[in-house]
Amino acid sequence: MHLAHLRLRDFRNYTRLDVDFAPGFHLLLGDNAQGKTNILEAIYLIATLRSFRGVGGAQMVRHGQRGYFVGGKVVGQGEHDIKMYWSSPERSLSLDARPIRKLTDYLGVLRTVVFCTEDLQLVKGVARARRRFLDLLLSQTHAGYLPLLQRYTRALRSRNALLKQPRPDPTALDGFSRELVKSGEEIIRLRHELVPKFSPRARLAYHRISSEAEELRLEYQPSVKQDFSVELAQSRHREGAYRSTLIGPHRDDLQLLLDDRSAAQFGSEGQKRTLAITLKLAQAEYLTGLHGSPPVLLIDDIMGELDAKRRGAFLPLLQLAQSSHGQVFMTATAENWPEDPERELQRWRVNDGTLLKESK
Repeated sequence: MHLAHLRLRDFRNYTRLDVDFAPGFHLLLGDNAQGKTNILEAIYLIATLRSFRGVGGAQMVRHGQRGYFVGGKVVGQGEHDIKMYWSSPERSLSLDARPIRKLTDYLGVLRTVVFCTEDLQLVKGVARARRRFLDLLLSQTHAGYLPLLQRYTRALRSRNALLKQPRPDPTALDGFSRELVKSGEEIIRLRHELVPKFSPRARLAYHRISSEAEELRLEYQPSVKQDFSVELAQSRHREGAYRSTLIGPHRDDLQLLLDDRSAAQFGSEGQKRTLAITLKLAQAEYLTGLHGSPPVLLIDDIMGELDAKRRGAFLPLLQLAQSSHGQVFMTATAENWPEDPERELQRWRVNDGTLLKESK
């Protein structure tokens, strides 16, 4: 699987861009704030319909313009043409010239894993970041998960809106509670099944790049302990005070433990950085194992910050991508690019919203 063509119009600092990419290793070189990361963001947007920077559509529109267009041609089992447009009043998404009505008909056309400085929030940040990590992994590997999560989210929003009223309608509240429990129990089950499958890959990846001997353990912590329906009913009095749904998958967490101690609380900065990289490496390897081919890797300006051992942890993935005609996009400045990877590079120079291929 690879991205064969990328087209941008009024996206971030790109007025117009039409570029072809072959399989292999693409190095995007340039000074800071020239648009390197914007290319990775556009590719990730094609794959997941969201920015890895955690921003909305308005932040991705070029200054002074009404909307942006992102398009691409993806080559995998076949060829697929993708077009998306975003503006405040209008949004459209099409695959092979057909409008997308259900996201399950789209997601999976391009699979990506991004490595970026924001990954540290998986370790240091709030539980929401780790829930989103689990949800993305399940969306990439389980066709029915995203619509299930959407149903749960709609029921949760409606239920919370009712709870904010002075006198919530008990019949309506019961209806939303039933939908919350029905979809929520399935989400909990799928998360419970995922973590033991994913954990061994994370432990192996951590051992490959850690210079210390601590043991990594991932522990899924659902807020529902036994029976969602019973515990939801028992929390009803407290919900009246907080005016919000207090238990359910939206309150779950993924505990990251080093020698049975919280990495967020007790880990050093080096351990936290190693663990963040570990989770993404394990994600890429997990997807490769399930689908038989590696996802497109997007590595944003982090290699220069890593020591030789941590950089070396990427080598198996990079070699697999090369041998299977996969694709890697890596950004760097000339100053922080480590010259140690001995592989064929397709070098691109990024300068103020322009992208030019460098001759070898």
